[in-house]
Amino acid sequence: MRFDPSIFAMKLLKISTAGVRGIVGQGMSAEVAMGFAQAFATYLEGGSIAVARDSRPSGIMMRCAVVGGLLACGSKVIDLGTVPSPTLRIYLEKLRIDGAIIIAAGHNPQEWNALKFLRGDGMYLNTFQGQDLLEIYNHAEFAKAGWDEMAAVEFDHQALDYHLRRIKETFDVEAIQKRHFRVAVDCCNGTCTRITPRLLKELECEVVALNDDIQRPFPHYPNPTPDNMSQLEALVRAAKADIGFAHDAEGERLGIVTERGISLHQEKTLAIACLVALSTDRLPPEEGATRIVVTNLSTSSMIDVLAQKAGAMVYRTPIGQAHVADKARQLSAVVAGEGCGQVILRQLHPVPDGPAVIVCILEHLARWGGTISELVEQLPRFHMVKENIPLPPEVLYSRLQYFRVQAEREEDSFELDLTDGVKINTPDGWVHVRASTTESLLRIIAEAIEKERAHELHQWARERVSV
Repeated sequence: MRFDPSIFAMKLLKISTAGVRGIVGQGMSAEVAMGFAQAFATYLEGGSIAVARDSRPSGIMMRCAVVGGLLACGSKVIDLGTVPSPTLRIYLEKLRIDGAIIIAAGHNPQEWNALKFLRGDGMYLNTFQGQDLLEIYNHAEFAKAGWDEMAAVEFDHQALDYHLRRIKETFDVEAIQKRHFRVAVDCCNGTCTRITPRLLKELECEVVALNDDIQRPFPHYPNPTPDNMSQLEALVRAAKADIGFAHDAEGERLGIVTERGISLHQEKTLAIACLVALSTDRLPPEEGATRIVVTNLSTSSMIDVLAQKAGAMVYRTPIGQAHVADKARQLSAVVAGEGCGQVILRQLHPVPDGPAVIVCILEHLARWGGTISELVEQLPRFHMVKENIPLPPEVLYSRLQYFRVQAEREEDSFELDLTDGVKINTPDGWVHVRASTTESLLRIIAEAIEKERAHELHQWARERVSV
């Protein structure tokens, strides 16, 4: 039997509604990137496709492969260069083209890269569309353009200006300018280096920037969690900043540090946005309608408590931005997002946008007059325990199935939710076990009001995950 390297490479890739990702040189390659680009162009039957990338060293190679694949199928390519993902996605409303490919792996380490496929409306492909794309890729029967049918590559450098303008049109710029906030920001040498410091300066904030050189490697793991915000904490304290913000590599996730130099759990980013949006929603629904918040199954119960206090309703979806964004758009949700620091604001556009969330929070603080610490005090108190268990791809789902069998044997004592992985709801807390869609990990998340109960639920699940 002949060894087929393409089969081995596919096993090392993570394929989901968020696209395809992997470690460059170990699954993710120029051949894979070109093949998926050809499949996407074939799926869209040519047309015009925008391309943008983040600041990873492999981005140039990936960009060349993607553009080559699109051109080979007769697509017209609009290259936006190195810009944040939300910048590309909001710019699509102006371009009015057929689709886009983002070359970016967000919160993953520098050795990773990914392709994310967007429709012309800036949304990810849904599950069925993603399956159609994967089927085209697997069959490798792509459209082929003749030498005289090759379209040109158009370079467009207006996306950042458009994104900035849309943000400033949406929020109360004057209120922010009057406060003259001192803001510390960690751009992680990612794409937000090109937008956030500039945006804050235009809002007349005093900006203290950290890791703002897009030519340099990531200074730390590009996920804005407390573990990765020690530099920002120190900067906030040293500069006596009013607030600190940390980005991931592509501008979708946002971390927050208070004026006291204390980093917040990433779950609190969405909770703060929820508190702000439900108190200042400027797009009221039709008379008699209930305001809606959309989040996923693993996000903190803080959202439910905040929504209940505001008379709003919470809808929960499977994990993944595509699921949350689709449901948020369908239901015209006031605010949506996930506990990883992604927030979708209805008044702008239905995709996560870190720079826009920064302005939303500053606007609220400017109008309200309080500090970020005082705002955090208004959040409900819960304790959450998270653990990621690395597992080889070939045993990941069998281990999850084993846990499901163990849980079903004890189902009489709790409520079981199998929407995405296995979630167990009890009267005083919950625990959720699921396979990551972006890395080869089994995730265990437990939450309760009492810290001891959260650890109890986590340990209960951990024991049953073990074989």
